[in-house]
Amino acid sequence: MTSTRLIHNVSVGAIEWLYAHRDGFRLEPDVDPEVGFLERFKPIGELALICKVLFREGVAGSRQAQLARQLIDHAWRHTLENGDMLVRGQRTEPISPIPFEVYLPFRELGYSHPEVERAARLNHRLLGYAAFEMTPVRRLGLSAFQRRFGLAPQPPEAEVVGRTWLGRTPEPWTVEGHIAYDITHTVFHLTDWGERPEGLPPPIADYLATWLPVWLDDWLDLRRWDLLGELLVVDACLPRPTLDERAWEGFAAAQQPDGAMPALRTMPPGDPEEVFDVVYHPTLVAAFASVMAMSRALARLAPAPA
Repeated sequence: MTSTRLIHNVSVGAIEWLYAHRDGFRLEPDVDPEVGFLERFKPIGELALICKVLFREGVAGSRQAQLARQLIDHAWRHTLENGDMLVRGQRTEPISPIPFEVYLPFRELGYSHPEVERAARLNHRLLGYAAFEMTPVRRLGLSAFQRRFGLAPQPPEAEVVGRTWLGRTPEPWTVEGHIAYDITHTVFHLTDWGERPEGLPPPIADYLATWLPVWLDDWLDLRRWDLLGELLVVDACLPRPTLDERAWEGFAAAQQPDGAMPALRTMPPGDPEEVFDVVYHPTLVAAFASVMAMSRALARLAPAPA
């Protein structure tokens, strides 16, 4: 089995890098709304989701937990201005689900903003919000977020999963990069980001148990670290995770001494802000994968109840 020290060290380095580069989670308040004011909200929402996983699993060291708490607090208080920037984003694009999707993990971590709450409940009643066009996996995610918020999912998740690529369990050799990301996020949404592995329907779990090892080998050989990290999370969401030793050793070896994880092959050159925009996601994914795998590895090592 993969060394727990190797797995743990990946999250240690990733969280250290994310904290050192916390100002990279920035907004662009002066950008023309027509070119995407909401685009820079996505990294902040992803940061909140991963920090929530880290606190939930409880396997990070005390320093990593402290840094994660400081990270999320910085993002809420300074980047989102205590949620006021989410209100501005909702006013800019009234039926966009992005402010709601970013807000939910912060809400689950104890932060709140009454106006964002009101907008979420109002939008849920609008036909335009329900009709907002998106891919099946994105629709699945929004339905899952509505459930977690306490709203009736529109449509119910059980109606959406069969429309996703993974829900149809197609020929495994037809997977390519974009499809693979849809696969990983289908698993994340069905399991609430690894909290409920039982949310994965048995036929899908069996399909992944058969083909995930092949995909891990493929993307390891291609050195696509961002996607490999997400697939390692998928492995940790299965009923019987493999904690694939070869994949984890390759993934850990790709991590830089400062904790950054390149997206593809090696670190990109360039302006620090541009490098952050390329590297923040695979580094977040590295922390996510490490925390999930560490939790599963420790559960496997725990003595069976008498």
